Amino acid sequence: MTAIRASDAKVGCGAIRRVLIVDDSRLQRRILASHLEKWGLEVAEADSGEMAMQVCTDWAPDLVISDWMMPGMNGLDLCRQFRKLPTFGYFILLTSKSEKEEVAEGLNAGADDFLTKPVNAGELRARISAGARILSMHRELSQKNALLTEALRKLQSFYDSIDRDLIQAKTIQESLVPERTRAFGRSRVDLLLKPCGHIGGDLVGMFSPDDEQVGFFSIDVSGHGITSAMMTARLGSYLSSSFFDQNVAMEKRPDGSFTLRPPHDVAAQLNARIAADKGIEEYFTMVYATVELATGRVRMVRAGHPHPLLLRADGTAEFVGEGCLPIGLMPEARYISNEFELTAGDRLLVFSDGFPECRVMGGRYLEDFGLLELVRACEGVRPGRAFLDELYGGLFKIMDNEDGLEDDVSAVLFEFYDG
Repeated sequence: MTAIRASDAKVGCGAIRRVLIVDDSRLQRRILASHLEKWGLEVAEADSGEMAMQVCTDWAPDLVISDWMMPGMNGLDLCRQFRKLPTFGYFILLTSKSEKEEVAEGLNAGADDFLTKPVNAGELRARISAGARILSMHRELSQKNALLTEALRKLQSFYDSIDRDLIQAKTIQESLVPERTRAFGRSRVDLLLKPCGHIGGDLVGMFSPDDEQVGFFSIDVSGHGITSAMMTARLGSYLSSSFFDQNVAMEKRPDGSFTLRPPHDVAAQLNARIAADKGIEEYFTMVYATVELATGRVRMVRAGHPHPLLLRADGTAEFVGEGCLPIGLMPEARYISNEFELTAGDRLLVFSDGFPECRVMGGRYLEDFGLLELVRACEGVRPGRAFLDELYGGLFKIMDNEDGLEDDVSAVLFEFYDG
């Protein structure tokens, strides 16, 4: 290998600064080098493919001009080895070959261009200029890819941080429903809560101030995601099963004990609280019901929520409850309580719109009729926990979405037995 030389002339070949000439003919190398140095390029020479690889490793040329036919490692083999290096450079093969098969062989080996010997100076300059444009675009793309990779790394780190926060938020939200099943004498309440993401805008719960009555609710906050989940956390504190002093559904008696407020009164209080908060655009639908455990008398408010399904012990079923406006939608909204009675063996299923508005096979919505079919398929399943699991499993099987739930799914099942 001869010494690396560079002319003092102004560089005029763009992205190409360093050129390696590989040829076993010293005369051919000198002819090419004289042109390249005149154009202001740094030039290195190698008389074999093996020597050329050493130069490429140590010096990283922008352009390699190599003879095809050389003893030992020929131009094709050199090109293949050159393409294995981590740096990118332009590769021109010098050849007397002009057949399409030979050209295809050179391209398959990784060559970018060809020059036919004897080399014409004008053509050489034109080929170098073309290579400089390609090399410039490659480097610009590499730089942009590096910037994009770094941006994606930072974005992934940001998403990982959010994901960790959401996992913790899910744990906190799950704590809002400390019990998923509870017996009240011979009666029982079971809860189902399946958010479509880490966290959701549905909330279910139950509480009882004494052995004579029980209250339970199903709530669906408008929207999805973090904002809805924050609202459910707030509502969970308003309807706490642990701190009756903070529960708007509880009324304190003079003797210090608690009793349940009428459902319409609870809805009105919640509506007043939400409406009084400035900047909150979310509203929610709700079914809140109270049951006298001795008689089966139900009082229920339905504020924009789907009609609960009353499953009688004799096998009949009906959707029940007159509707009122969602809570937090209008400050002056009025709420009424619906009343009906349960007999031994009756069950009341309260559910969010994640059930009837679930898209099933064929793209249609489940709707009330489809939900009733799912319920019929689970009719003999008891107790309530198993019933709700079977109901959700049946829904999951017929969903028209491979990615899972599109909306939160929740339900409350009350099973009544007097005495």
